[in-house]
Amino acid sequence: MAANTFGEIFRITTFGESHGIALGGIIDGCPAGLEIDFDFIQAELDRRKPGQSKIVTQRKEPDVVEFLSGIFEGLTTGVPIGFIIKNDNQRSKDYDHIKDSFRPSHADYTYETKYGLRDYRGGGRSSARETVVRVVGGAIAKLLLKKMGVQVHAYVSQVGNLKLGQSYKELDLSKTENNIVRCPDEMMAVQMIDLIDSVRKQGDTIGGLVSAVATGVPAGWGEPVFDKLHADLGKAMLSINAVKGFEYGSGFEGVSLKGSEHNDAFYAEGGKIQTKTNHSGGIQGGISNGQDIFFAVAFKPVATIMMEQESVDKSGNLALVTGKGRHDPCVLPRAVPIVEAMTALVLVDHYLRARTNRI
Repeated sequence: MAANTFGEIFRITTFGESHGIALGGIIDGCPAGLEIDFDFIQAELDRRKPGQSKIVTQRKEPDVVEFLSGIFEGLTTGVPIGFIIKNDNQRSKDYDHIKDSFRPSHADYTYETKYGLRDYRGGGRSSARETVVRVVGGAIAKLLLKKMGVQVHAYVSQVGNLKLGQSYKELDLSKTENNIVRCPDEMMAVQMIDLIDSVRKQGDTIGGLVSAVATGVPAGWGEPVFDKLHADLGKAMLSINAVKGFEYGSGFEGVSLKGSEHNDAFYAEGGKIQTKTNHSGGIQGGISNGQDIFFAVAFKPVATIMMEQESVDKSGNLALVTGKGRHDPCVLPRAVPIVEAMTALVLVDHYLRARTNRI
């Protein structure tokens, strides 16, 4: 299977399946001498891992990362960083009933068509469990970004029709981890949790939005044509399971504004050029302009529902499919660290690329 590597200079390759022995990754291009905070990396994995609350899948995985190479005495050595996360709590028998049938809105049919076979156990390579590897890579990227004063924060801003009315500037993002849905507004979080739990009890699922902001990004990161910074962020987000949309800056709402309203006027203060507004979302011409980079990612309702659905088998015969096993009724709480990880991977890659643009 091709295209398992992401990035140009800071590159991560992922491997493994949901019900295989382990998932793993190789990070190439990480500079030597970066101090690795193993506790921080594990904490990031704990934010993504299953079984952490009643509104996520109850699969129990410790998700402990084992580093195999590229780190010596707590510092990166500049050579490839290899690591694995073992699977400890597979229940492959939960998928026996769909080995010959295609689950609606899953990758079953498309994988079968492309490869002529598929690993039906938890979706195999198409499972969102693959993202555990990205979180490790993103955590290391965050450690590198931290040295430059760059931070990435993501949070749940919408579940179903429940939507935050404030921008990220009006929220206390330090409260994001204070509740199981990862919404920084405490009152809205209670409503979101109740909605997800209600949908779960019905055997159904629900989607929503994860919003993110990157602060401290200097001007000059990004490429001018095909590898625009927002284009790479969009590709990164759309590579995450269940993502259906990406918008940055003013996004789709910006189409209702006139150019005179939408343009971000420049001004200089303290020797630094800034903009009075930030409809651009911190990116102009595909290159960061020094303002906050903010965007939103739309996640669909999880495709596996505990209700009977009509489908077909490999021969085209009618088949009835019902979800079994342990599944997320809503991916949003566990998607927050994944969105942050992919953002960090993009930003670090463009930071390293920017270093090569001048003598």
